[in-house]
Amino acid sequence: MAVAEGGVVRDGPWQVLAVDVGNTTTGFGLFAASAAAEAEPLSTLTLTTPARLTSDEAYLQAIHVLTGLCGQTGAPPVRAVLSCVVPVLMEPWRLALDRLGGPRPLVVGPGVRTGIALRYRDPSEVGSDRLADVLAARRRYGAPVIVVDFGTTMNMEVVDRSGTFAGGIIAPGLALCARALDQAAARLPMIEIRPPREVVGRSTREAMQSGVVLGEVARIDGLLDRVFGSLGYEAPVVVTGEYAGELAGLVSHEVAVDPTLTLRGLHQLALANPLGGAGRDGSGAGGSGTSVHANSGKA
Repeated sequence: MAVAEGGVVRDGPWQVLAVDVGNTTTGFGLFAASAAAEAEPLSTLTLTTPARLTSDEAYLQAIHVLTGLCGQTGAPPVRAVLSCVVPVLMEPWRLALDRLGGPRPLVVGPGVRTGIALRYRDPSEVGSDRLADVLAARRRYGAPVIVVDFGTTMNMEVVDRSGTFAGGIIAPGLALCARALDQAAARLPMIEIRPPREVVGRSTREAMQSGVVLGEVARIDGLLDRVFGSLGYEAPVVVTGEYAGELAGLVSHEVAVDPTLTLRGLHQLALANPLGGAGRDGSGAGGSGTSVHANSGKA
């Protein structure tokens, strides 16, 4: 493997490190150098997202994460792909990933090739995490498909029969709803997010758990029915993100739980964009549809 001046690779496959910086958690996935677009990561880690981070702190975190993902002493050089929905953390992570010894990182943003048409009034508003979800879901499940991503917000993404990203729905997530109750109502406590034993709670905490968790389940079922009605047909439903496994067993629709969906979408973007094809700020050659960093509710 050789890296020319400017960090552009001239030969050799690289392992890919996918980094998904959300508002609440940051996910990491390491993919084999020869991994196909639909391949699962070799290993994954999830850490809490801090409010602020220096590039040195991000670099040390990346080194520790890589060491943990590889299960060996010393982190190998990798090609990194970054999705970050927290503006203040974008530059620290970009600088940190640029120091890992591989080619310059791919920052999912304007000009990155996606291979999917976006039926969005302003494509620049589509968060990089939402785009990754759509790409990975279409790759594995085909079109049409609907993705429900549980994070700080609940994002519902819709891919129609033509394979086009038709748009989506964004609503407050489970933890956000629970915090809002705790902060806005003086006598309501902060609750643990878990399915209630009974629909009708017999204590304040039980009543809140029922309202928050079962209310989210009812909202998901209701929104899916409305989306199907808007499309004129039903579609497979994929759920991912925090609490996806717990909620999947409560919704009335049949759903597939896919915990690595976003990371696979980022890996897919790395494969679709040749080394050196996108700038260090995410700019570069255009493609079929574009994505830009936007305010997103990814956990």
